[in-house]
Amino acid sequence: MDPVLPLETLAFGCRLNSAEAETMAALAAAGGLHDALIVNTCAVTSEAEAQARQAIRRAARENPGRPIIVTGCAATLAPAAWAALPGVARVLGNSNKLLAMSWGATGNPPPAVTQGRARAFLEVQQGCDHHCTFCVIRIARGASRSWAVDEVVGATRQAVARGQREVILTGVDLASWRDGAHGLAALARNCLAVPGLDRLRLSSLDPAAVTPELLALWAGEARLAPFLHLSVQHGAALILKRMRRRHSPMAVLELAAAARQGRSDMAVGADLIAGFPTEDEAHHAASMALVETLRPAALHVFPFSRRPGTPAFLLPALPPALVRARAASLRAAGKRHAEAAAAARVGQREVAIFDAPKLATTAQGLRLRLTAGTAPRGSMQTVRVTGVDGALLLAEAEHGVA
Repeated sequence: MDPVLPLETLAFGCRLNSAEAETMAALAAAGGLHDALIVNTCAVTSEAEAQARQAIRRAARENPGRPIIVTGCAATLAPAAWAALPGVARVLGNSNKLLAMSWGATGNPPPAVTQGRARAFLEVQQGCDHHCTFCVIRIARGASRSWAVDEVVGATRQAVARGQREVILTGVDLASWRDGAHGLAALARNCLAVPGLDRLRLSSLDPAAVTPELLALWAGEARLAPFLHLSVQHGAALILKRMRRRHSPMAVLELAAAARQGRSDMAVGADLIAGFPTEDEAHHAASMALVETLRPAALHVFPFSRRPGTPAFLLPALPPALVRARAASLRAAGKRHAEAAAAARVGQREVAIFDAPKLATTAQGLRLRLTAGTAPRGSMQTVRVTGVDGALLLAEAEHGVA
């Protein structure tokens, strides 16, 4: 008799997908799907789609007969193509994947949240109302909608009760979160009022939507992690206009400066796209210059990926080798600044949350490894940074588990 396989999930792309995967796993288990493989796909790049297809084919090859349920953005955009893959028993669109009835379960689930990690990634917002010319996610996830503040606070309380000392608020367009007249700053304040929450972190934000109220909260609340990650996308004003972004390069730099002025320990991160159609050498140089001025502690670089259904898909693409070269130069600059940010922490005390016995994350979002001993997973511990390994902090425990 073949062994019974456990219910498993594979999530590609954003942290929101990881939170949704855990919620879907709980719904599937409640509905009796104890041996399924749930694949939550991503449509941001063709590479993310290729990785998911490869994983599905491998799973079907290794465990023939195991039901594979495919969902997520890529599956929503092209359900027939994903249904045709070997082993796929069902394709669920984004609008149905978090409904209990879709899994044979009952009730309505709360906001999606990762429960099996030291830090909780909590979905507070879905969809997007903007029309960036390169992005297909608005088509895949629909209009912007937000969980009510009471539901988010309730999920935060549950995370704290599980022993998760940090909560990371996530969304497709997190800065657009609204509940009536209340915006993201109000939501963060309400979450920070939950007893026992040691750290609240915000995931990627649209620079055009970061408010003075949010900057003031960062300046006045030490438990709001000093990490501002901005969805910048490019350093050239003309390319940003062609992307239909709502900010300028100067606005990004001014925002980063204001955040650092309000919080001396603020770390800034950014997302950039290399090789957008019509990008020339001067445009690429502007992105390089922005990186040098911004000095990001973390930089995510994406080679432009043509997405069917978007306006940018119709523009003449740059040669792939040129796109890869420009992405590599941006990544090299980002790596240099990330290593400089890590080196600046040597000799400092950090309060880190341990994702594994030797690996932790600091308030600034820097990764850290103990050079001796271990710490309980999920614990918050004061350590002293003794050195670096590239952008990885090396540290020694100083005051024991907090």
